Amino acid sequence: MPEAAPLLRLVVGLGNPGPDYAQTRHNAGFWLADELARQHSGNFRPESRFHGETCRIAINGQDLWLLKPMTFMNRSGLAVAALARFHKIALPEILIVHDDLDLPPGVVRLKRSGGHGGHNGLRDLIAHLGDNDFPRLRFGIGHPGQNREVLDHVLHRAPQAERALLEQAIADALRELPRLIAGQWNPATQALHSRRIEALAAPSAS
Repeated sequence: MPEAAPLLRLVVGLGNPGPDYAQTRHNAGFWLADELARQHSGNFRPESRFHGETCRIAINGQDLWLLKPMTFMNRSGLAVAALARFHKIALPEILIVHDDLDLPPGVVRLKRSGGHGGHNGLRDLIAHLGDNDFPRLRFGIGHPGQNREVLDHVLHRAPQAERALLEQAIADALRELPRLIAGQWNPATQALHSRRIEALAAPSAS
C-alpha cells in the first residue's frame, strides 16, 4: 500500500435522522461527524439539494466538507452523490464513516475500498456512485449472533459499557483524522489498528 493517498475533501457520517435513532448503534457515523464539527466550531445546517445536513470546516488549513444524509440509511447514496457531483469531489477523496457488525465494539478499522458487506448504506452508496473506490472508517458494534436479530441490534441503544468503547474509538479516530485528510494513510492505519487488543480487553477489565 502506498504511503500517500488522495487528500480527503468530504467526510460522510452514516446514520438515520430523527430523535428515535439518535442514540442507536447504526448512528455511529453521525456521532463522529457531530463531534468533528464540534471540535472545529462547525455547525450543521440542512441542505435540501444535498438531501442532508452539511458543515464546512478547516483542519490544518485544508477545507473539509462534512455530510450527514437525512435520507435514512438505505438511501444514503442519494445525498453523497449529490454533494460529490456538485463540488466535483472524486470517490477516493470521500471518507465514509459507518458502523460494522463484523467488528467487536470499540474496534475501529480503515479500509481503502471494497464491497458493501451487507451494509445497506454502503450498498446504496456504491449504486449511486457507480463504484466502490472510496475509503471507509468502520466502527465495530458487534454481531448479535443471529441474523434475524441484526435489525433490532443496530436500531437499539448500546449498553453503557459498549457505548463507552464506541466513544473511545471515535476519539482515537478523530486524533488520526488530520493525517488521513493529508493523505498519510499508513501511519493513521497503523495507529488505529494497533489499538485492537486494548479495545477488546476493556470489557473484561471493567
